Amino acid sequence: MVNHRRIVALTGAGISAESGLSTFRAADGLWEDHRIEDVATPAAFARDPALVHRFYNARRAASDAAKPNPAHVALAALQTALARAGGALTLVTQNVDDLHRRAGAEVIHMHGSLGRLKCAACETTWPHSGPSDPKAPCPNCARPATRPDIVWFGEMPYHMEAIFAAIGQADLFVSIGTSGTVYPAAGFVAMAREAGAATLELNLARSHGVFETCRQGPASVLVPEWCAQINAQL
Repeated sequence: MVNHRRIVALTGAGISAESGLSTFRAADGLWEDHRIEDVATPAAFARDPALVHRFYNARRAASDAAKPNPAHVALAALQTALARAGGALTLVTQNVDDLHRRAGAEVIHMHGSLGRLKCAACETTWPHSGPSDPKAPCPNCARPATRPDIVWFGEMPYHMEAIFAAIGQADLFVSIGTSGTVYPAAGFVAMAREAGAATLELNLARSHGVFETCRQGPASVLVPEWCAQINAQL
């Protein structure tokens, strides 16, 4: 059995869904009769900032009410165990909730966080809780250009250099609760394989990614089982 010590794990909507968080995208692709593109793009914010804030206020309230599930808890514990053993678990999430952090993990938010706001004028970011208001002044430039610190459609995800560096040094890349079919995340598995890392998918259904090993089932079951297997090697 290979002893993996440097692991990169990418998590997606599937892990948060088991804590009761939806993507706010109904079967018809609408939220309160608005397309998601109408509340999650720079153009949407310029057109109707109040609507955009209302959408993210609803998401923030749902996130605050949710609790980490066994998958979040297991990943946080594994991260600590690997660090003590001289290894590392770099946890990257496409989710904007804070469930990984509340479970005790350090996490890279590649799509931003509901717990932060950003100035659309000077790009200063700052922590925030509770409802947000587009008229709130920026703490740096004082302009009323407050937006959620979320990576919207058409924007570049955060921390890509750090993510690429971690994948390049990893001996295992794991995708959890995400199809990983949207770039740049879609390229992570290929990058990991090119770097010589093993690849594993834990998801409800097999994705179109080129993973060496795939396990199907809910994250709250698969992730603790997998974390226990890694812990047994330490």
